[in-house]
Amino acid sequence: MSVKDMNIRKLHPWNITPREAAAVQERLYPLLNLERISGTVRNVAGVDVSFSRGSDIIWAGVVVFSFPEMKKLEEEWIREHTRFPYIPGMLSFREIPGIIGALKKLRIDPDLILCDGQGIAHPRGVGLASHLGLILDRPTIGCAKSRLIGWFSEVGSTRGDYSRLLHNGRVIGAALRTRTGVKPMFISPGNRITLKQSLRIVMECCLKYRIPEPIRQAHMLVSRRRQIEETVS
Repeated sequence: MSVKDMNIRKLHPWNITPREAAAVQERLYPLLNLERISGTVRNVAGVDVSFSRGSDIIWAGVVVFSFPEMKKLEEEWIREHTRFPYIPGMLSFREIPGIIGALKKLRIDPDLILCDGQGIAHPRGVGLASHLGLILDRPTIGCAKSRLIGWFSEVGSTRGDYSRLLHNGRVIGAALRTRTGVKPMFISPGNRITLKQSLRIVMECCLKYRIPEPIRQAHMLVSRRRQIEETVS
């Protein structure tokens, strides 16, 4: 079964204002499931989006790897116009329609999706990974390069060291050292997964680089497609 054959839940309209978008995030938060993954993870997908400066065009890409072998299985991308302005904390409304468009082109149905963005480590608890996980009703993990909210103690310098990310007395993620001597990634569960599982899976997906390989490959894919089209035009 491919993603296009699945029930993509219509939880809200996409043509909304930023104020309405914030209200949607607050309404969606109680729907999140942060329990352990049920079943076996046989493959993982990474998603990323590249923007064209000064326009409303985006390139969204997805790359699927076998897990835990981490062999590339498939990649797809899509170019389309965005429907939402660039507003920190609301990037999911700008990016998810394109991401879903790319996912629909896959032949392989990903068991889990790694997102270049936040999960529950978000002011309203619904970052890109959580939002996408609710729409697709599947496990997602937020893998952010920078912290949006919360505080953490110093992270050890060795690969695999982490420090819990706290906000209002609650654990919302972790600062994870995915490569020795390199600044940490900020990992938070998106939907249908625990933080402990998220950290383990992210570490298994980080091969030679700081960023999990499925996301790194998705970033390379969309950046390459954007550069090709911008050069031609």
